[in-house]
Amino acid sequence: MTIPTLTLNNGVTMPALGFGVFQTPPDETITAVQTALEAGYRHIDTAAAYGNEREVGEAIRRSSIPRDEVFVETKVWITDFGYDQTLHAFDKSAGKLGLDTLDLFILHQALPSRFDLTLEAYRALETLLADGRVRAIGVSNFMPGHLADLLTASQVVPAVNQVEVHPYFRQPAVLAADAEHGILTQAWSPIGGITFYRDGSHGSTLADPVITSIAAAHDRSPAQVMLRWHLQEGRQAIPKSVTPSRIRENLDIAGFELSASELEAIDALDTGVRGGPEPEVITLETFGREIPEA
Repeated sequence: MTIPTLTLNNGVTMPALGFGVFQTPPDETITAVQTALEAGYRHIDTAAAYGNEREVGEAIRRSSIPRDEVFVETKVWITDFGYDQTLHAFDKSAGKLGLDTLDLFILHQALPSRFDLTLEAYRALETLLADGRVRAIGVSNFMPGHLADLLTASQVVPAVNQVEVHPYFRQPAVLAADAEHGILTQAWSPIGGITFYRDGSHGSTLADPVITSIAAAHDRSPAQVMLRWHLQEGRQAIPKSVTPSRIRENLDIAGFELSASELEAIDALDTGVRGGPEPEVITLETFGREIPEA
């Protein structure tokens, strides 16, 4: 199965659909990633804070896929922000993954209360990029104000901004800011934010009547419709699952196209309610955690 590719602002290409391992327990990660690679995924997204980089690396090694055909992305947690600390964070992540170079290395969050550390961390990413240890750099969960402050103090425009985007939470201001600066938006929780809507106030996008009716019209699943929505609107999406049938289903989004009116109908489902943490409340005191050595 061939996945279309997207070209980042530095010319590096990456698959338009990736495989995520957020909240995947380490003991389930190897099997899930192996299943994804066997199904045809060629982008794996992990993070130091997920605690499963080592298992991602092991799954890649167990596959018969050449290293240069697998796009590997990971993230620096806020505890390791600062120039020297972030350079060491690369060593920790690369060591756990068992890789010499990373395809994409990004800051996991902005740290508004210590934005000086955020800027120093990004400067370290720029050094890693210049040294050829990473092929592209970026950010995650950066709001327009964070991006503006970063861009005034940095030399390299982020290649990506990975943020929560799904039909119930589109973040149009973030999408516009990313587009204005040539930054690719990566969508985490791309099929509904259901991990975070624990109070049930929004239900599940998988059962939304607008999405299910569009899915029925195309003889596709609601998840496939939402992933197609992301790709047609120019975003990269990173679905996650540990269920083999769903891993394969999420990849099978070729062969149909949503109409302009269908895209607009999905856009209109936006509630403006975030599922994940508010980026402005991220602090070392409340979200700091020690990232183990490799």
